[in-house]
Amino acid sequence: MAVPKRRKSKSRVRTRRAHDAIGAPNLVICKNCGVSVLPHQVCSSCGWYKDRIVLAPKVKLSKAERKAASGK
Repeated sequence: MAVPKRRKSKSRVRTRRAHDAIGAPNLVICKNCGVSVLPHQVCSSCGWYKDRIVLAPKVKLSKAERKAASGK
């Protein structure tokens, strides 16, 4: 098995690792509601993807409405 003959210096290792940092994600604006979303993903706020609705948007219920819906 190959073993390095000399130890790599800190500067040489850190120079190599300079490009390994994770960058900021690319975001696009939803054409329907204007919220920033990841590209090629369904918009979580309105449920649209590529000029059509894919998911029904979630509706937030109040505590009283949730209690009435559960039947308690």
